[in-house]
Amino acid sequence: MISSTSKMRQQGATDLRGRWGEAALFTFVYFVIAAIFSGTVQAGSDLFVTGLGSALSILLIPMGWGYGMTFLANHRHEDDDPFSIGHLFDGYRDFVRVFLTLLLQRIYIFLWMLLLIVPGIIKAFSYAMTPYILRDRPDLKYNGAIELSMAMMRGHKADLFWLYLSFIGWFLLCILTLGIGSFWLGPYVQSTVANFYEEVKAEFEGRSFERPIDANESNYSKSER
Repeated sequence: MISSTSKMRQQGATDLRGRWGEAALFTFVYFVIAAIFSGTVQAGSDLFVTGLGSALSILLIPMGWGYGMTFLANHRHEDDDPFSIGHLFDGYRDFVRVFLTLLLQRIYIFLWMLLLIVPGIIKAFSYAMTPYILRDRPDLKYNGAIELSMAMMRGHKADLFWLYLSFIGWFLLCILTLGIGSFWLGPYVQSTVANFYEEVKAEFEGRSFERPIDANESNYSKSER
């Protein structure tokens, strides 16, 4: 059984102790870069410019991965300077595997959303551990990483939903601060979800004795996707 929402949030905050300022600056830089490309899309005056902006935005997927994985590295104390801006670009070192896997993840979620909103949301939570799996399992990519996320998240999708919902008060506070609070909320959420992943992963490995997904699990995942 994984820890309660409050304990995971407490651990997430503990991981950031003494590094809140660094994490906020790291988040600010990430938001600025993302906003620049979003602005390119919105400012597009013709189809070519808009299309170019959209393509460039998609290419930011590995940067989003690098942002999130930095908090996992911080939790594990893997780096003396975990919030170095250079870590935002870690995903580009393994661009094809990271980009295509996470793009495929988004496509699956989009297709489920076309059917019904609720199933799409459920699938989003089911696939949520895919980015972390890409980091810990360099041998996995595409459907393999997504299917492993589905296996890990069986029985835990509601846990992750309630974990995100527990930040609703902080989100409202961010609105009151005109978005400035998001530079601290972002790290808090990412740090907490990194802890969630560690616990779900440990429980899954305990159930499976660290064995790879077998044929039955793979078939189940394909039918559920």
